[in-house]
Amino acid sequence: MAITAAQVKELREMTGAGIMDCKKALTKTNGDMDAAVEELRKVAGSKVEKKAGRIAAEGLSYALAKDEKTACVVEVNSETDFVANNQKFKDFVDGVAKSVLASDAADVDALKASKWALDSSRTVDEELTEITGVISEKISIRRFEKVTNENGLVACYIHGGGRISVLVSADTDVVNDDIKAALKNVCMQVAAMSPKYVTEDEIPQSVREHELGILIEQAKNDPKNASKPQNILEKMVQGRLTKEFKEVCLTDQIYVKAEDGKQSVGQYIAAVGKKNGANITLRKFVRFETGEGMEHRVEDFAAEVAEQRAAAKN
Repeated sequence: MAITAAQVKELREMTGAGIMDCKKALTKTNGDMDAAVEELRKVAGSKVEKKAGRIAAEGLSYALAKDEKTACVVEVNSETDFVANNQKFKDFVDGVAKSVLASDAADVDALKASKWALDSSRTVDEELTEITGVISEKISIRRFEKVTNENGLVACYIHGGGRISVLVSADTDVVNDDIKAALKNVCMQVAAMSPKYVTEDEIPQSVREHELGILIEQAKNDPKNASKPQNILEKMVQGRLTKEFKEVCLTDQIYVKAEDGKQSVGQYIAAVGKKNGANITLRKFVRFETGEGMEHRVEDFAAEVAEQRAAAKN
């Protein structure tokens, strides 16, 4: 029977094996997907298994600078945190970041099709396939972002060995070690406090209205406010709304290293700028936390032991 490209793609995603190997296996098994997996296992041993259905929510985030004006952050996932500590995996993640910096790829598919930064004769996807076979776990490039600022600096920071990675971009007319250190501190702020916006001006009107509506409904639940008109309720909750927004806006957050416990990030940056005769404006940040928003595999050690005992009895 004729083997379609879709079948080859499906088997490749399931196993991580090469395109030609997948096509040969499907041809030999007349398109039977399960049999093709077994055929690949015979060829490549235990390195080829059904991987697409596995949960890969561990891994590493990683930030890398090309120079002072360009940097990127990537997230590459694995099934276990054990693999995330493997040096070969770490080297692969570093290669992914270098490939991002060397390419114009706008999404993961385009990145996979681009050249591998460490060997231009290969693609990123070919390296992904190879590392999947070597490690014998599902490995996936989840996301990346490259940031360039021609008017200042892009700083990067990796926290917890790759659990969180951050980029911060700022305009500045002076570049020195003091300002670089300040932006690194802001990166640490982003890692620790996870802001959603740089300034309050970035908050969409829809978000403002949504949060205001929630606070008004909360106020209405207090019997003392039951008879108060809408405009009065809006004024009552305005202070709480302002406080909420300050907590999610980077420049309004209390700077985590503030000696007085009161200085905001915006005030800290202004003070650094004044000290160095610089005009510094925070423009953007990117924060990747490994596995955020993903389903994580739940390990049940007791069940695993029980299963092994039952298998041994049989």
